[in-house]
Amino acid sequence: MNEQETPHTEPTGEQLTELLARFYREVDQRAQTLIDMNGDRLHCQKGCYSCCVDDITVFQVEADHILKAHGELLETDTPHDTGACAFLDGEGACRIYENRPYVCRSQGLPLRWLDETPDGREVEMRDICPLNDIEQDLEILPSDQFWMIGPFEEVLANIQTYVGQGDLTRVKLRDLWDRTGS
Repeated sequence: MNEQETPHTEPTGEQLTELLARFYREVDQRAQTLIDMNGDRLHCQKGCYSCCVDDITVFQVEADHILKAHGELLETDTPHDTGACAFLDGEGACRIYENRPYVCRSQGLPLRWLDETPDGREVEMRDICPLNDIEQDLEILPSDQFWMIGPFEEVLANIQTYVGQGDLTRVKLRDLWDRTGS
């Protein structure tokens, strides 16, 4: 058998944990750079959870990571009331913060992404949480001060595919409360 015919082997749980940890470190480093660049504009802090809503979804690889890391919480505690993220505590703090999924690591940052107009032109879109200050129009804020939606999502999708879970269907975080022991 030559190298091209080598069968794909599933990563061990430890390898997967390290792969996700490396991914999260890169995301957190980029997010911290943007937080530093945006200074006093951002007001996200413990207890600010307006972006922590129900129906947040993650890839199965992240769901499995949360299930493994927080199985006891999922078995012994109850989810936050419907409407807000199930993982919030009574004061609005994240109970899985150290293992929060990718989507939660970029919340609150100025965001930009590419979209297509009805006539097929590609346009750049920009947004920021309305609870954060916008001292200047988002249109004139330098592009490097935004989180670019797309590149990290692609890396995470590749991790999902790599672990043999090529199905890119997403899992609602709230649904993890019903999946303990699986």
